[in-house]
Order: sequence, then C-alpha cells, then structure tokens
Amino acid sequence: MRAVQLERLEGPEGLKLVDMPEPEAGDQVLIDVRAAGVSFPDLLLTKGQYQVKPPVPFIPGVEVAGVVRSAPAGAGVKAGERVMAFTMFGGWADVVAAAPELTFRIPEGWSFEAAAGTVMNYHTAHFALHRRGRLKAGETVLVHGAAGGVGTATIQVARGAGTRVFAVVSSEEKAEVARTAGADKAFLLSGDWVSQVKDATRGKGVDVVMDPVGGDVFDLSLKCLAPEGRLLVVGFAGGRISEVKVNRLLLKNVDVVGVAWGAFIMQEPALTAEIAKGLAALADKGFVEPVVGQVFPLEQAAQALRELDSRKATGKVVLRVREG
Repeated sequence: MRAVQLERLEGPEGLKLVDMPEPEAGDQVLIDVRAAGVSFPDLLLTKGQYQVKPPVPFIPGVEVAGVVRSAPAGAGVKAGERVMAFTMFGGWADVVAAAPELTFRIPEGWSFEAAAGTVMNYHTAHFALHRRGRLKAGETVLVHGAAGGVGTATIQVARGAGTRVFAVVSSEEKAEVARTAGADKAFLLSGDWVSQVKDATRGKGVDVVMDPVGGDVFDLSLKCLAPEGRLLVVGFAGGRISEVKVNRLLLKNVDVVGVAWGAFIMQEPALTAEIAKGLAALADKGFVEPVVGQVFPLEQAAQALRELDSRKATGKVVLRVREG
C-alpha cells in the first residue's frame, strides 16, 4: 500500500511517500481509507514536539474516513460501511487499523472529506465543553482559533448546547468562516478584543473560554471570564506555555481547566460512545456540519502540513487518499 512516512524529525521536510505492507487487522477494524485529516498534533509529531514521541520511521495521521474492509465480532460497524475513526498513528495510508470503540458510522449525506475531520475535533470540543467545562444552556462561550478545525467544531457544539458564542480570529476572512460556522460575533486578535468581549457581555465577561493557543491569549482570556467562569486549556499553538498567579483565580472564583481528550479516553474508553451519541443528535438537528478547508492529495501531505504551520488554514485541512 501507499503511505506517507516520517523518516526524520524535520517537520514536513521529513515526510516521504513509500510502499509498505498493509497492517494486520487483529482485533481492530480494517479500513480502506478514502480521506485523512491533517491536524496540529500531526505537525507537532513530525517535529518531535508532541507529548507522545514514537520512534521514527512512523506513519502520521490521527483520523481517517473510509470503508470497512473487516471488523471483529462485537464491533459496532461491519464490512462495507462508511466510517470515520481516530487512529493516533497510521492514517496517512491506503489502509489503516483502528480500535472498534474509536470507529463510527458516517452520518448520511456527509462526504469522506468532511468525516475525516470529525472524530478528534468534535469529540475534543464536546469533551471540553461538557465534561470539563460544565457548560449550561444560556451561557456565553469564547472560542480562540475559531476558524480552524477544532475552533469551528467548538462553535457548533456550543451552539447546539443553547449558548451564545463569540470567536477570536486573526483576519476578516477567518471571521467570516467563524460566523458561517455559527458564531454570534467575531473579534480580531489584533484589536482590543478583551474590551469588545466585555462590552458584548455588558461588563460581565464570558462563562467559558476555549483556548488552544496559550501564551498571551491565555493571559488576556483570564480578564474576560465572568465570575465562576472556566478557561479550558486545550493546547499551546502559540508556542508559550502560560503560567497564572493563582490569586487571580481566587479573587474572581474562576477555574483553569485542563483538557486532554486523547489521554482521557485511554483511561475511560466508554466515554467515546457517550460523546458519539451526543454528537449524532446534534448532527440530526443540523448543528454539527464539519467545515472542510483545503483538500490535498496524499502525495502532497508535506504541503498540507505547511499550510497548517503557516496559520493560514481555515476549516479542516484534509488529505484525499483515493476517490470514492
């Protein structure tokens, strides 16, 4: 089979298209891949900067969509079905093996490209907002990086929960993407978005902040929280891991909450079925509709990562592995 393999920890430059044997199914679901997501963890993995550091060479690709070739007894899917899956590694290939509990049917009418960007982003958003953020209907949510894959997923899941959603983005083009995804208001990162958020909430602040950026964005987000607000730490795309003086938490009765969906489901895998059920209900109601950005052929995986690294990408960047 064809696969894009990382041979050196040099970012996109370390990737190479190779031929290699197909994976064994074992007790996993064997999937003929049609499309694969390109994610920020993939980028970090190619640079050796992710918390998980597999030995090279390895095949990146944490999420896929395709058709089941075979499935073990008791799996929730069967041969011939269109599915999407979280793989952690191995997704940038013609064939991948995925855990049954992390493999889900694709909703009717969705393309493989849309489904390829769903599992990690939407499960992360749902886990962050509901499990970790204790989100309630009627609250206000602020989303950073709101035009990207996780950002647009968060907007949609938050809207499905009956909340008001604000977005912070780096350009007018991305503001339009965020509004199209469902954001009520979009603010530019280059402007005084803290004051704008406070004005939009009549001085109260927001109840929940979704922060995959860190650094200065984290520091300023603390100023936007309403009393008993929750700042959800999802990642550090900005590069700097923030620190906080805990007296600031005490004075406003606010929480800083860590969010690591991937690590949590390793400890509690049954949660994935619960989240999948919630997301399916949101999809049926029209809230969940993945925003697909640029689509690259498999052999251009390095260019897809460069697009992500440039911070120019909107929606979910996807690799088309094969037509169908």
